[in-house]
Amino acid sequence: DVQLVESGGGSVQAGGSLRLSCLVGGYTFSSYCMAWFRQVPGNVREGIAAIYIGTDNTFYADSVKGRFTISQDNAENTVYLQMTNLKPEDTGMYYCAADPWFPSAIRALGVDAYTYWGQGTQVTVS
Repeated sequence: DVQLVESGGGSVQAGGSLRLSCLVGGYTFSSYCMAWFRQVPGNVREGIAAIYIGTDNTFYADSVKGRFTISQDNAENTVYLQMTNLKPEDTGMYYCAADPWFPSAIRALGVDAYTYWGQGTQVTVS
């Protein structure tokens, strides 16, 4: 079974930073596409950032470009989301997602492109 475990969420003041981690287990990490999504109650799940593991290809939502960075550590089977200059509108539950295929660029931040999901970690910016 594929397991995704997120950590690193918390409460922070506007302008602050957080780093989320997604520990991956149960499959060959190096051949997957990984992504972070954000969801606020009552809203759809929004794609924030994605990365093709083993490449330099990354994708970001316009709302986080220049503030968030997605990265990989193959030795640790972990994907990170470094979030800086946080804003109250960044508040939400953050989910890690994975899929064994590399979706096209236009689909990389789409919910439908991902098969496996973590349980989420809450980020609150005040």
